[in-house]
Amino acid sequence: MRVVIADDHALFRDGLCSLLEARGVEIVGEAENGAEAVEMARSLRPDAVLMDLAMPVMGGLAATRLISAELPNIKVVVLTASEDDADLFEAIKSGAQGYLFKNLKADELFRLLEGVSRGEPALTPALARKLLGEFARPSASQQHRAPDALTEREQEVLELLIEGITSNKDLAERLVVTENTVKYHLRNILDKLHVQNRAQVVAYAVRHGLVDPREPDPH
Repeated sequence: MRVVIADDHALFRDGLCSLLEARGVEIVGEAENGAEAVEMARSLRPDAVLMDLAMPVMGGLAATRLISAELPNIKVVVLTASEDDADLFEAIKSGAQGYLFKNLKADELFRLLEGVSRGEPALTPALARKLLGEFARPSASQQHRAPDALTEREQEVLELLIEGITSNKDLAERLVVTENTVKYHLRNILDKLHVQNRAQVVAYAVRHGLVDPREPDPH
């Protein structure tokens, strides 16, 4: 995986670089602010950007919105000290593929990053539950663009995502199909719901009543 790290604290970047490189992750760029992160995303085309929120010049949320809109194949994962729920909700709405705290244990960080490389959201079960609770509430600014109709199998995939089953392997086992078939259905769901990633699928589905909200499986 080729990664850009965006954080305005040099010591934190240095420590994170050492940690990631020791596990075989290639660090292709380091940005001190959101504007640099956007430029590096454009020029280096990494697989992922690990994005801090509170940075000078341009904050992480604004940078996430720009990268997600312009370069949707690049996965942005917020890595922050902020435990403010509003930042979590706004990051996912902005197109982030995940939201992780800086005090996360190293093994958990690598497990979630490996999932990101497969298109899975980088969210702990506790944060996934918060997202479900937030997006289950009607929104005054909710968009009314109707999604294209999902097939019966796509609806099954959607319901499993809502339950918190987000890895391709687990979805394939539950549906008794191959992982490639799961990827095919997920791509169709993203296209039909006009969203960019699985975290946004969950948010959209609950907000628009496509499925009944349930708490994710913590396992």
